[in-house]
Amino acid sequence: TFTVEEAVETIGFGRFHIMLFLIMGSTGVAEAMEIMLIAVVSPLIRCEWQLQDWQVALVTTMVFFGYMVFSIVLGLLADRYGRWKILLLSFLWAAYFSLLTSFAPSYIWFVFLRAMVGGGVSGHAQGREENERIIVMCSHSNPFLSLGKVFWLAGSLLIIGLASVVNPTIGWRWLIRIASIPGILLILVFKFIPESARYNVSTGNMGAALATLQRIARMNGVAMPEGQLREPAKERRGRFKDLIHPKYLRTTLQIWIIW
Repeated sequence: TFTVEEAVETIGFGRFHIMLFLIMGSTGVAEAMEIMLIAVVSPLIRCEWQLQDWQVALVTTMVFFGYMVFSIVLGLLADRYGRWKILLLSFLWAAYFSLLTSFAPSYIWFVFLRAMVGGGVSGHAQGREENERIIVMCSHSNPFLSLGKVFWLAGSLLIIGLASVVNPTIGWRWLIRIASIPGILLILVFKFIPESARYNVSTGNMGAALATLQRIARMNGVAMPEGQLREPAKERRGRFKDLIHPKYLRTTLQIWIIW
């Protein structure tokens, strides 16, 4: 018998993981463009709607407020319904509300819609972190994990470059519409991303988990380990109160402060 982790180690790093890295890395481009968009749009909406400093700052605050709240909700949903479904839902959600933002008739609507975009963007991490873990396991090092940060930087530079061209010519509303295009395009390639085998095993769907592993092995041109896929021993899942347990409290507080 073999576990999912043992199968992943045996299959190793190959074409599938490069494809996965490029697709999931591209989600960083879309995420960065949506988050950094406010920085290049704020001066224009300030003039158009005669906003005060605190009103401009509130836009950014509400984006991250939506991110904070929905990341918890979508994280719980991903544990129950799977990473792939939540990742797809989050991209549809973010793209929909991003496009709606470009038609915002007032400041209040703009703030509300950007908060919804922040909520959708928060779901991107549900799939990306799982796939980063798989890539690092297979490569036995973390160069790809570090290289993945380049996608965020690329998205930030891209939205700034677009703003310098689009804002003075056709306006900030068209900039928002153009910025939503990468997220829409990524929805079309999600069919190439399988559901997490670890998630399928955790829900008892051994057939789906095995099919995912076999697909990865075929793409990488290697053989599956011999034997049958077995379910790992059941372990107690973590709970929120574990974070504030005396054993982990110091680490928890340090991570929170860093973030």
